[in-house]
Amino acid sequence: MKANVRKAVIPAAGLGTRFLPVTKTVSKEMIPIIDKPMIHYIVEEAIQSGIEDIVLVTSRHKEDLERYFDYNYELEDRLMKAGKVEMARGIRNIAESCNIICVYQKEPAGLGHAVGCARPVVGKEPFAVLLGDDLIDAKIPCTRQLMEVHANAGLSVVGVMEVPLSETSKYGIVGGTAMGDRTLRVETMVEKPAPADAPSRFAIPGRYIVDSSIFDSIARTKPGKNGEIQFTDALLDLAKSRGLLAHRFEGDRYDTGDRIGYLDATLTFGLRRPELREGILALLEKHGKALR
Repeated sequence: MKANVRKAVIPAAGLGTRFLPVTKTVSKEMIPIIDKPMIHYIVEEAIQSGIEDIVLVTSRHKEDLERYFDYNYELEDRLMKAGKVEMARGIRNIAESCNIICVYQKEPAGLGHAVGCARPVVGKEPFAVLLGDDLIDAKIPCTRQLMEVHANAGLSVVGVMEVPLSETSKYGIVGGTAMGDRTLRVETMVEKPAPADAPSRFAIPGRYIVDSSIFDSIARTKPGKNGEIQFTDALLDLAKSRGLLAHRFEGDRYDTGDRIGYLDATLTFGLRRPELREGILALLEKHGKALR
């Protein structure tokens, strides 16, 4: 299927307080999982979904994000002269894989505000939103799965996963009417509800395909807690005004903004690397014995 969505927005302006003190000088999105930063995996998902233009919403002092996706002629030249041709090509491929456009969120006014900052670049096209804290490992990229739902239904769609009732207070939770085995029409959304107040167990972990009308919904959304414009509130406005679907995607999600989730992702991806697998297993055995 030809991609019906050509642009993606990746909000990356946050301070990364859960990873202090390293995020005092290094962008949270640049913290590596093995040898690739978190943001690399997110951008790869967008590219593998057929997206051409990626809008990074950043803030001051996060120039390392911009540099990572730019050419580094000196490094490439040194690698080539050292005979490390494949490594040099890998470095260049990062810069050539897509068009990176950076816009700035000038104040920390919430996720909804961050997405709204991309409006001048996105224009009137449908677009994807991928949150940098959420790494989703899937045979078919999660964003591609949502693009197919959007193309078939003609409505904006959020990706959801089923969580234990005891964990609803960690997520935005959707409720609505089932339209199939994996899709429902959204009628309500509650941000981090207590289990007794949750409309379902379907949580939104950070993947969306939205029509450009979401920008009008963001503009209508009043600041909530801490003076921030919540993306969940804008999505609920969109659900009421234009319609919104929720699709239970196939794949495994890792919350890499959480230290345990980050370690889980690191181990999972490391064990898939033939050159690392035996060493990691040996380390796990070593520490397992120490705990017994």
